[in-house]
Amino acid sequence: MRYSPLLLAAGAILLSFLWLSAVACQVPAALPGAAPSRPDSPLLDSLLRSDSRLAPIAARAGKYELQIIYTQINRDAQNQPHFVQHSFRLDARQYFNPASLVKLPTAVLALEKLNLLQKPGLNRRSPMETRTAFRCQTAAPYNPAADSDRVNTVGNYIKRMLLVSDNNAYNRLYEFLGQRPLNERLAQLGYSDARIVRRFAPCDTLANRHTNPINFYSPSKQLIHQQPAAFNAAAFSYPLGRVFKGQAYQAGGRIVRQPYEFTTANYLPLQHVHDLLKNIIFPESAFPDGPTLQLTPDDYAFLRYYLHHAPHSSAYRPYTAPAYFDSYKKYLYYGRDARTPAEPSLYIYNVVGMSHGYLADVAYFADSAQKVEFLLSAVLYVNEDGIINDGAYEYTSVGLPFLKRLGQTIHQYETTRSKQYSPDLSSLFDPELVR
Repeated sequence: MRYSPLLLAAGAILLSFLWLSAVACQVPAALPGAAPSRPDSPLLDSLLRSDSRLAPIAARAGKYELQIIYTQINRDAQNQPHFVQHSFRLDARQYFNPASLVKLPTAVLALEKLNLLQKPGLNRRSPMETRTAFRCQTAAPYNPAADSDRVNTVGNYIKRMLLVSDNNAYNRLYEFLGQRPLNERLAQLGYSDARIVRRFAPCDTLANRHTNPINFYSPSKQLIHQQPAAFNAAAFSYPLGRVFKGQAYQAGGRIVRQPYEFTTANYLPLQHVHDLLKNIIFPESAFPDGPTLQLTPDDYAFLRYYLHHAPHSSAYRPYTAPAYFDSYKKYLYYGRDARTPAEPSLYIYNVVGMSHGYLADVAYFADSAQKVEFLLSAVLYVNEDGIINDGAYEYTSVGLPFLKRLGQTIHQYETTRSKQYSPDLSSLFDPELVR
């Protein structure tokens, strides 16, 4: 039987559409290396559905791709913490774009690498020069300056990442770590699902496998460490296989009517970031039998200081402009609302992500007045039109108000939760500046 060219073309278009739809919607039953979903916590489910401002999102949690982790912390008589985790729709197989959440492991491993290099005089304050050796790479010259906050150093890059989520600072530390060592170290620490394989720059997959040559100098301008350009010769596999999202995407000023592919994008399950933050806040208690980060007590204090502080209160001089208000990077509890004053007794240590319609916050809360502490992490997707990269996301109308109310609801519940011992949080509230 012979078919007309028109009929054959129509059939090909239909098959193509069905294939794309299946790929976009497919959730494999089992994925190698990706942790399965967990049963929802009845407590967390009840808290969500009993609040009129949270319930509409919880009722349509599939549409919003909502995932939440809430960890209760119970202190014993010696003030040692014990953790009880509750989760809602937590599933490492549910891809979300981690955006700036990748800055936390990158910052941690950059400090660890400085320690492991064991070079005399090399530390987070050492001036750093980034050069170029491949396409899409950019340079950051050696810039000795009287204002130490503006010198390019690992420490200053971390401050920029943790205070205002600076993308260029992340790129510099991604390049310092190198693509393969960065991901191999994450796997050694138990985060084998993670893939941090991209700069925040329009570089293709091959260019991201190439990282820059870097030099470090002493205060007297002597070269103390030289790192050659590196290349990850064996490209990483992707735990979720091919990943497509949305109904369309914008590129080159036009709308492409097919799902957007995230297969080679960064991938970082919410549980991984939650666990890493817990490790930073509680380095001796979070994972007593697991792999240990090679960080010093000063490294931990440095990370905690800049995870907690707002741009203004940090004393980091580049971020004194009004644009960097106190809740600039505090989505849970404050909703990034510049009009909401910070509560002086409430300390929030966190990292956030905002990209492609995904909004995430991973935080530890400690309230010195209420004697309350807990960990809370959440991610949701707010893209009503289904078009990715068009800039039309419901961050301010849906996402941030939800995260604000979620943090307030859990905090309020914690003030009423019975505890045998009140936490002694005095060690967290040291006002000393850690540079």
